[in-house]
Amino acid sequence: MPNPLAYLMLALWPVVTIALFRRLPADRALILSLMLGYLFLPEPPAAFDLPLMPPMSKHTIPALAAFMICLVKFGPQGLLIPQSRLARVLLGVFIFIPILTTLTNTEPVFYGQVGLPGLGIKDAIALMLQQAMLVMPFLMARQYLADGGSQRYFLVALMVCGLIYSLPMLVELRLSPQLNNWIYGYYQHSFAQSVRGGGYRPVVFLYHGLWVSFFIMTAAIAAFALWRQDSRLNTLRTLLCALYLLLVLVASKSLGALLLASAALPCLLFLSRQMQIRIALLLGLLAIAYPVMKGANIIPEDRILAAAASFDEDRARSLEFRFGQERILLDRATEKPVSGWGSWGRNHILDPVSGVILTVADGRWVIIIGVYGWIGFLAEFGLLVLPIFLLWRESRNGGADHISPFIAPLSLMLAVNVADLIPNATLTPLTWLLAGALTGYAERMKSMRRLARTTSRRELEWQSIM
Repeated sequence: MPNPLAYLMLALWPVVTIALFRRLPADRALILSLMLGYLFLPEPPAAFDLPLMPPMSKHTIPALAAFMICLVKFGPQGLLIPQSRLARVLLGVFIFIPILTTLTNTEPVFYGQVGLPGLGIKDAIALMLQQAMLVMPFLMARQYLADGGSQRYFLVALMVCGLIYSLPMLVELRLSPQLNNWIYGYYQHSFAQSVRGGGYRPVVFLYHGLWVSFFIMTAAIAAFALWRQDSRLNTLRTLLCALYLLLVLVASKSLGALLLASAALPCLLFLSRQMQIRIALLLGLLAIAYPVMKGANIIPEDRILAAAASFDEDRARSLEFRFGQERILLDRATEKPVSGWGSWGRNHILDPVSGVILTVADGRWVIIIGVYGWIGFLAEFGLLVLPIFLLWRESRNGGADHISPFIAPLSLMLAVNVADLIPNATLTPLTWLLAGALTGYAERMKSMRRLARTTSRRELEWQSIM
C-alpha cells in the first residue's frame, strides 16, 4: 500500500503547479507541470477516491490543477471549443459517451455465482468527469502550445527530462526496480514482468517498464529532432545526448519501443517534412483500422508469431497470449458493440466461482471498445489522429514550406504513440498534450491561409478599381 509520502506528493502537486505558473510563461508551466507530474508522482493505487468523482491520481490531479489555474489566470480564451467541427463532434462524444453506456448497462451481469452491478447515474457522472479530466491537457495544449516556440520547448523538455530520468533507470537496471517501493512504499506492478533477458527492466515511478521504455524512446526522438531541425541545438553535444538516450532505450529491454524507434528515426532524419506527416497519418489510420482487421481475421498473426519466435521464443509466447486475449475481449465487446459494457470490469470474463478476472486487456483499443464500444473508440482515436490529418490537409494546400520545423517530428511522435496503443495502453497526459498542440497549430495554419486568401482577393479588387 502507498505510504503517507505518496499521498502528500499528490496533495501538494497543485501548489507546485501554482508556483510554476507564477514563475514561467503559460506554455512552459503547462508542459512542466504535466510532464514532471507524470514522471515523478506515484502511480495508482495512490489516489484520492472522492464521492461522485473518479479516482484523483497523477493522471488527473496535474491536469485539473493546471486547467483551473489557466481558467482563473487567463480566462476561457477559446479554451474549451476547437475550431474544427469534426474535433468538436469527437470531443463531445468522448466526454458524453458514458451517458449512452450507462443507459444501455443498467442491468447486472452474472458469471455463474458471481455478479457485477448495473450502472447508474453516479457511474455516468463519475465516468463523464473522468473523460473530461483526461482530455483537459488536449484543450489546454491547443490554446497554449499552438506555436513553434512552445513546441520547441516541448521537445527540449522531453530531451532534458529523458536525460534526468535515465539516471534512476540506470540504477534500476543494476539493482532491480525498487525506487517506487523505497520512496512510496509499494511496487506498482508485477515484479516478474520486470525481469527480462537475464537482467531487469526499469520501472521508476511509472506504471510498467513498457511505459518507461516508451518515454525514453520519445525523449530520444525529441533529441534527434532538435539536433536536425534546431539551429541552436545542431551541435555535437545534442547528438551525443540523442545517442545516449538511444543506448538507454536498448538497455531497457523493450523490443516494441525499440522497433518503433527504428521505424521513426530514419523517417525523421532522412525524409522531408511533408513525407513525415504523410507517414504519420498512415500510421494513425492503420491504428484505427486494426480492430476492424482483427475482427475480420486479416491480421497475419501466424507470420508475426513466426517472426517473433525467430528472434525470441519468450516474446513470441507473450505475443501469442496477447493475440488470444484480444480475440476473447473483442468477442465480448461484440455483444455490446455500440456503447460498450461500462465500468466495474463488465467488459472482462470473470471466474464464475471466485470472481477473479480471467482476461487481460493490454491494448488501449480493446479496453476502450470493451468499456465504451465502437463509438467511444472512434471518438478517442479520432481525437488523437485528427491533428495529423488536419496538418496533412494544410500541407497539401501549399503550407508545407511554411510549417514549423518541429511539426513533422511531433506528428511522427504522436503517430508512434497511437500505434503503440494497439499492443499497449500508453495513453498518457503527454499524449494529449501533443495532440492538442498539433490541433492548435493546424487550426492556426488554416486561419492564416484563409486570411492570406482574403487579403489577396482584396488586393485584386483594389487593383481592378484603380
